[in-house]
Amino acid sequence: MKIALCFIINYEHILNKEHIWKEWIEYNKDIINVYFYYKDLTQIKSSWILEHVIPPNYIYETSYYHVIPAYMSLMRFAMIDLSNQWFCFLTDSCCPIISPKRFRYLFYNYYNYSIISWKKPWWNIQFHKRSNLALLSEELRLGNDPWFVFKRENVTHCLYFLNNQQRLTTTICNGGLANESLFAIILQFYKQLTNVINCSIHITDWTRQSSPTSPYIFKRANKLDIDFIEKNINDNKFAMFIRKVSKEFPDDVLKNYIYNYSKERDDKLKEPFIFIYRRLYEKFKIYKNLWYYMLFSAILYIYLMK
Repeated sequence: MKIALCFIINYEHILNKEHIWKEWIEYNKDIINVYFYYKDLTQIKSSWILEHVIPPNYIYETSYYHVIPAYMSLMRFAMIDLSNQWFCFLTDSCCPIISPKRFRYLFYNYYNYSIISWKKPWWNIQFHKRSNLALLSEELRLGNDPWFVFKRENVTHCLYFLNNQQRLTTTICNGGLANESLFAIILQFYKQLTNVINCSIHITDWTRQSSPTSPYIFKRANKLDIDFIEKNINDNKFAMFIRKVSKEFPDDVLKNYIYNYSKERDDKLKEPFIFIYRRLYEKFKIYKNLWYYMLFSAILYIYLMK
């Protein structure tokens, strides 16, 4: 089973810390697939990003207020690969903040959970029309962190909702900023919300906003930045990434947190049985000879008896 890293990029069509991403992904390349949603293919200069863009027929017009088509296109395309179990949504200004080993540990231990921060709306729904929550029933008036991890089952819920609840989807999206409500609403609609881990996977500083609609941009790695990052890494065991990180933010600071700060012991990285089972099954199912199936069963039996 694998993780789909789903990036939504626009404006300059870059990753602010592409070189760090590439090095970080290389460690876990056996369990990671990468996908990019973009606005204009001709603006992408990175050959690495171009290798991982989704096809043009999956690209639709989006804007700051209407970005749901990007999420859904990434979901639909990444779902084609049946090995993808986690779908992790990211932006061009995101960067890893934990070690690759720690990331693998989280996947091995929580692969069957979605991780998304959600709560009741933190805005006045009668004044602000975002997601048109005032038009929805009380139980569906929810807000969520727009950058999260969904397990495959919950991605299926999203795509099913989009196809079968078109009027409700349109109502929510017409209010704008639907990516800050729609996913919690879908989970609630299918009675899945209590099954998720209610936690943010991103370290984000909203106490020092760079604009009325944007969190703080990490540029200098001053004491306030360092204190904020370390407190959040220590307090949130599901923190995996940091946003928003500018191109100017010191690489050595990021790499220190990635490779020196958060570590996981090798003995805590035992691959779950379901991963081994699926890998062996895919390897042996192509054979029709009964002896291969007997061998397959024997291997599973030996593993279970350890």
